[in-house]
Amino acid sequence: MNTADKLGRGLLIVFEGLDRAGKSTQCARLVNDLEKRGEKVKHVRFPDRTTPIGKMIDNYLRGESQQEDHVIHLLFSANRWELAATIKAEIAAGTTVIVDRYYYSGCVYSTAKGNPDMDLAWCRHPDEGLPRPDICLFLDLSAAEAAKRGGWGEERYEKKEFQDRVRKLFGTMRESADKDDFVVIDAGKSEEEVADSIKSEVEKVAASLAASKKPLGRVQPW
Repeated sequence: MNTADKLGRGLLIVFEGLDRAGKSTQCARLVNDLEKRGEKVKHVRFPDRTTPIGKMIDNYLRGESQQEDHVIHLLFSANRWELAATIKAEIAAGTTVIVDRYYYSGCVYSTAKGNPDMDLAWCRHPDEGLPRPDICLFLDLSAAEAAKRGGWGEERYEKKEFQDRVRKLFGTMRESADKDDFVVIDAGKSEEEVADSIKSEVEKVAASLAASKKPLGRVQPW
């Protein structure tokens, strides 16, 4: 019996962490593992660069355009809202949705810019009401270690000082009202070890939710 049969819905699983922490690799591994077990799975990545808003974000991240800080933050949030209804419908139909980056990234990356008008609370507000993850797997890796990995520095935010601020802000979110969502995974281990840790945590949350029959939640105000 799969997760949907036990719980009556799919799971919402989010991967977060610094750039180059291995999120995309581990997302793909988990998708493959769940599909092998007969689960229905949908893989989503934010920003979704295929939508009209996503294309504007893509140009910004590649350094091909400029946006005022508030504007680009709200575009990132709008990009998530573009898929919110689809995500909820998929989960209700028994599909587990695995998301590579979500509103946590949106909050910490915008706040890390240092604009005094954009603290974490302000940045989080536009995402209140979005589907709340059943688990957020935070792949923890220092900026120094991330910088050693391939492809580092290709996009706007891949600078060590900035990533250090991002890591600290993720820590603040993990200690806030979002703390029940987070499970910290040591991303400095081998790919296999990280995948095994993720699999174990997902199995635990699936079993817990199946026992409680907890419905999909919504992101609540701080």
